[in-house]
Amino acid sequence: MNIIVIGCGKVGCKLADSLDNNGHDVSVIDQDELNFDRLSNDFNGFTTAGYPIDLDVLKKAGADNCDVLAAVTSNDNINIMVSQLAKEVLNIPNVIARIYDPKRKDVFSHFGIHTVCPTNLTVASVLSAIENTATKVMFNIGSHTINFYSKPIKKSNIGRYLYEIITDKQEIIFAIEHDDKSLTIAKDNNIKLKQGDSLVISKIID
Repeated sequence: MNIIVIGCGKVGCKLADSLDNNGHDVSVIDQDELNFDRLSNDFNGFTTAGYPIDLDVLKKAGADNCDVLAAVTSNDNINIMVSQLAKEVLNIPNVIARIYDPKRKDVFSHFGIHTVCPTNLTVASVLSAIENTATKVMFNIGSHTINFYSKPIKKSNIGRYLYEIITDKQEIIFAIEHDDKSLTIAKDNNIKLKQGDSLVISKIID
């Protein structure tokens, strides 16, 4: 794929190097030409110094023939503006933006832009560690990030039925992992919980 990475900071350079190593055609845009020194010596892609919300800069970097644009600068406003340009003016089919402020997620969703929010992801990871839950799978559906994790049932819930368990908002019980590591999909609310069971939870975290 032809991929443009906006921003060559700590995230952008790692992303660009990884995409390049995976065989993609990568073009990186950054306002500061010195930031391109962060890229590995083996990087085979292209670099363009310039303001990323400038259409001429984007086109020079190959935006007219781009499959994916990832805006991963540390500035939410720049990521919002370049993502809008990519989606509405350049008609790039897949636009991904990094945002720090979770409240701005709705702005991106309105324009059909997938977001990755380090704030939400960090909170989810730390919360998982504090509550001794193990993250199993994290993946994206549309503009949302879904986290699957398991946590042991409370002693007070042993012997109770699944329909009696109350979950948090935007969270559902996906399955029950038993003590013998077998898994029961939670399509039957009349399942009785036993000692050693864990709940496999799916939750929208971004």
